[in-house]
Amino acid sequence: MTRIQMNPIVEMDGDEMTRILWKKIKETLLEPFVELNTEYYDLGLPHRDETGDQVTIDAAEAIKRLHVGVKCATITPNKQRVEEYNLHQMWKSPNATIRAILDGTVFRAPILTAHIRPYVGNWTQPITIARHAYGDIYKASEIRVTQPGHADLVFTAADGTKTTVPVMDFAGAGILQGMHNTDKSIRSFAHSCFDYALSVRQDLWFSTKDTISKQYDQTFKLIFAEIYENEYRQKFEEAGISYFYTLIDDAVARVIRSNGGFVWALKNYDGDVMSDMVSTAFGSLAMMTSVLVSPDGNYEYEAAHGTVTRHYYRYLKGETTSTNPIATIFAWSGALRRRGEIDGNAALTAFAGTLEDACLETINNGDMTKDLALLVHDIEPRTLDTDGFLAAIRNTLDQKLAAC
Repeated sequence: MTRIQMNPIVEMDGDEMTRILWKKIKETLLEPFVELNTEYYDLGLPHRDETGDQVTIDAAEAIKRLHVGVKCATITPNKQRVEEYNLHQMWKSPNATIRAILDGTVFRAPILTAHIRPYVGNWTQPITIARHAYGDIYKASEIRVTQPGHADLVFTAADGTKTTVPVMDFAGAGILQGMHNTDKSIRSFAHSCFDYALSVRQDLWFSTKDTISKQYDQTFKLIFAEIYENEYRQKFEEAGISYFYTLIDDAVARVIRSNGGFVWALKNYDGDVMSDMVSTAFGSLAMMTSVLVSPDGNYEYEAAHGTVTRHYYRYLKGETTSTNPIATIFAWSGALRRRGEIDGNAALTAFAGTLEDACLETINNGDMTKDLALLVHDIEPRTLDTDGFLAAIRNTLDQKLAAC
């Protein structure tokens, strides 16, 4: 068959087992059908270290230029990784760097299948996490205090005036952290959340801890409230949906008791934690989509999970692994669909949908990786290794494309 032509997207390669999956997915499910046109950036940790992480910045700028990117999972190094890879420094999260440059919001939602039931039995509809993609601890500055002393938080304005707030009188060793956000980024976050909720016609929940964080968290709350009242209340009422704010601890309790079917907006770190909780409760972190949407219309798709280090070490020993590739496949399909939508490329958009349907149909027919075999109900699963599962998806995809 003639391969589908496409305009370029940004391709960001990654680390460890997901890097292996990345190559296999392209060879098995994409390149036979699509003339992949990508601007390639290697965000694997060794190359990031070689370039002083400039490659990550270049990739983010490329997304702003081409408007669509797809990213493999990458390592955010800790002290052990610095030693393992002999790095020049402990580089920051590439995801955080890209999010800061694009100033977008991350929307994460579970990929539902017929035979995997959520651990929370009353969750009958998906819950989408809207995670603010800027600031908080991901852009924080930190100090390790090793002796007694006094710490202040100091802001020096452009006109030279200073505002000083005491933080702590240290009697001994301790730690300090300073984090920030901007009204501009919070406003972009709010607009993205309200617009997304309208697009899917689902209620929007937002939660912070403004009773304790009376400046930082309260600023989020007030900006959301202002934008909703001035620009979105009427639109929400006409769409038959609502906006709801509550404290994050109350929100967690309400989420567990809910039936799902809403968008839950959270600050950066809160969204990081809760997206893992929600995805795991729905079944598997490897069954979750993740897309970063910037206010000026740029999209970056990725898997919500990490680099699957344990499987990678087994792979290096020559052992067979049963690693779930679904979230990474859906990152590719999401990017291809968006490219097709932007360009009016119906063939590319249709292929992306068919690929996703083939993945879910394969699972529902009983062929799956080990992690999913432990979760399914009402069918007898056939547990496959990674290559076998990709081959099964390819077989289903071939059948569906032949029937078109």
